Amino acid sequence: MNANEIREKYLKFMEERGHAVLEPAGLVPKDDPTTLFTGSGMQMLLPYLLGKAHPDGTRLTDSQPCLRAQDIEDVGDNRHTTCFEMLGNWSLGDYFKKEQIRWFWEFLTVEVGLDPERIYVTCFIGDEENEIPKDTEAAEIWKEIFEEAGVSSGVAEIGSADVGDERGMKEGERIFYYNDKENWWSRGGGIKTTPIGDPCGPDSEVFYDFGEENHDASYGKAHPASDSGRFIEIGNQVFMEYRRKEDGSFEPLKAKNVDFGGGLERIAAAAIGEADVFKTSLFTPVIEKLEEMSGRKYEGNVVSMRVIADHMKGAVWLAAQGLVPSNKEQGYVMRRLVRRAVAKALDLGIEEGLMEQMVPVVCEIYRRVLKEVTEGEAEILAVLVKEEEAFRKTLGRGLREAEKLAVNTLTVEDLVDGADLFKLQDTYGFPLELAVEMMEKLGAKLSDRWREEFEMALEKQRETSRTATKGMFKGGLEDGGEMTLKYHTVAHLVLAAMCEVLDAGVEQRGSNITAERMRFDFSWDEKLTEEQVLAIEGLVNGWIEADLPISFGEFETEVALGEMGAHGSFRDKYGETVTVYTVGEGDGVVSNEVCGGPHVERTGVLGEGGVKFKIAKQEASSAGVRRIKGILK
Repeated sequence: MNANEIREKYLKFMEERGHAVLEPAGLVPKDDPTTLFTGSGMQMLLPYLLGKAHPDGTRLTDSQPCLRAQDIEDVGDNRHTTCFEMLGNWSLGDYFKKEQIRWFWEFLTVEVGLDPERIYVTCFIGDEENEIPKDTEAAEIWKEIFEEAGVSSGVAEIGSADVGDERGMKEGERIFYYNDKENWWSRGGGIKTTPIGDPCGPDSEVFYDFGEENHDASYGKAHPASDSGRFIEIGNQVFMEYRRKEDGSFEPLKAKNVDFGGGLERIAAAAIGEADVFKTSLFTPVIEKLEEMSGRKYEGNVVSMRVIADHMKGAVWLAAQGLVPSNKEQGYVMRRLVRRAVAKALDLGIEEGLMEQMVPVVCEIYRRVLKEVTEGEAEILAVLVKEEEAFRKTLGRGLREAEKLAVNTLTVEDLVDGADLFKLQDTYGFPLELAVEMMEKLGAKLSDRWREEFEMALEKQRETSRTATKGMFKGGLEDGGEMTLKYHTVAHLVLAAMCEVLDAGVEQRGSNITAERMRFDFSWDEKLTEEQVLAIEGLVNGWIEADLPISFGEFETEVALGEMGAHGSFRDKYGETVTVYTVGEGDGVVSNEVCGGPHVERTGVLGEGGVKFKIAKQEASSAGVRRIKGILK
């Protein structure tokens, strides 16, 4: 069964059960300035999940194209994509767990024909602190289903995914209980970050077992919620049955909702028993065309071909929405997709005509799904061909300069530093990430501090620009340097606070420090709630008032990032040793972060004169990245 058949079967299946079939929304949200793209099937339905009556009733379904640019760097393995389709169905105060779970099981095993023995599920383990019980209701429904199918129905109480990586799974286990990091839904993420007044609740995820041969042992032992590649999530059923009150506690909702999302590409992969989503019918025509153009086989060139296949789909989808490549917001993501695809095509020896050959193939795949593709194929082709031609000229100039830099590292033992990379971008228009990839491919030796050096060169250019247009800073460079030092230190506290308030996996995505303020970019999908802002400010100001000592030392990179648990946002680019700045001491350490410095010696310095840290502004920076501007005032 191919992906088009699965999509059609799903919509018909849900329609037969009283669901209104909705037209997919655009990839660019119309009324949501907090995000660049539609990243989930439920995004446009949020007002109705919050209580607004939907004109089409209480049972809804669709297949929604989605784009998550934050996953660009992950594309290349067997399952990550930036663009995908989400099969969805919703109950707005209508049916609940029993109907939803049984329907999805029936769809997977009867309509699609998946092997019941390869299906595993997860449920919420409960939270005693917030008086939210274990979701035994969903687990019991699953237990009945598995027993009816003659499949093992053992239960495992795992807790965190990290515990699962150590414990693994036992024979006969089928239903796994995890905590709120895995099996709780709210707009704020986990239980503690659920916004006041929002509906929320446990979810039950469904995984397909692609076999031990797809298990990557570097992720630990196999279990459904691991990232090892053996188990891949194919659907998530969110049961919105609580609302968070003003005092932070939770109360049951009168009208309970169901929000289901299933990845079409992943279900299609399960249907053919193939862990590689790029071998499904949604990608194989593109892969086959790449093999024809390059004269090379997919096996042996999987990373380049996967990146091109994914990025071409995203570029066509965005062009179909009327977007054009640019250096801002959605246009920047689109430009990045096109340029990465062209760069990977060069790896395959494809030196021209990528868009001309690829666009018709992608359009043909989605002609039955997106009417914009059929109506605007000529315009889509023209936009993308123009961008490819412009970038190939840029690549030519940048490649010649990159080759010179690489040769120098081999002949005179010089290093390519951040200033060199900045010149490639600033003078030749060669994107930073592609420059780094090219240097590694050419065997060039990169400076251990290239990222920091690049930021310094970028800041120097900004300073020069400011000086030329506004004159020297008031108070002189000494005063400006002191405040810059303070804001640099504050950035460490802010990241530590975000990891505690939002999620431990939050990463810094860039910063810009001046004498007046700090700008801080971080990996996060949604606008910070007022509660989250206050919590972050509270932690930072608490640490300032505590007058914590700040120390630093040089350590082997493996030790710093491993045993010490230091935070490092660019870990794959570090050399053999790194400098780690530590805020606090003993059991009172609040931040361990790899950084080139310098910083103030104690946090109390930041609060001199009674000033407090405040988040003055927040905004979207790019897809999957938020930006705050903080001040000491």
